[in-house]
Amino acid sequence: MEPVTAPPLSPTDRSRVRRHRDRQRGDRAELHAVLDEALVAHLGLVVDGEPVVLPTLHARVGEVLYLHGSSGAASLRGGEPVCVTVTLLDGLVYARRWFTHSANYRSAVVRGHARRVTDPDEHLAALRSLVAAVAPGQEEYAAAPSRKELAATAVVAVDLDEASVKVRTGPPGDGDAVAEGDGRWAGVVALETRVAGVTTCPALPAGTPVPGHVPAVGDAL
Repeated sequence: MEPVTAPPLSPTDRSRVRRHRDRQRGDRAELHAVLDEALVAHLGLVVDGEPVVLPTLHARVGEVLYLHGSSGAASLRGGEPVCVTVTLLDGLVYARRWFTHSANYRSAVVRGHARRVTDPDEHLAALRSLVAAVAPGQEEYAAAPSRKELAATAVVAVDLDEASVKVRTGPPGDGDAVAEGDGRWAGVVALETRVAGVTTCPALPAGTPVPGHVPAVGDAL
């Protein structure tokens, strides 16, 4: 049986990159990689006529993006048009001119309609994926939600039918200034997300071991 290959990204007019079009990516695998690596997504929508952008946890399962929320939040009732964005900051670009200072990044924008997840099996599977996306291994180690906890936790889904990816890499874009020979430094300060420390909950008995799936200090997330 031949493996199923996801179609390439085909941005619509509203999701097509307009500034620095050369930075747009068309490989769906790059979209998956950005969504999977990012720890936080921002969900944009209109609530009661006012724009709202909410930071939230997310998890991708195939061509569906799941977003975590509270069942009491009117902003996550489902059915409304939404825009989800994630950004990974890879470096600060120090240029010779203010105008050409920049950043190296990978970003994704997903447009669509939010679907409230109501099927019990999908709801539980989505929550499991959300835990695994943020804390790999914890979905097996921690206790599954009770029926009351499930009722209090909303999940919405957005299909990855309309999405775009934009990437910047490399040095400053003012290389022509080198010829001027003014001696100013320029370059890239690389950035990455790493574990800065692991603290055991003070309510636990002394000596409770840290599970092996918990990242060690210095590990990249």
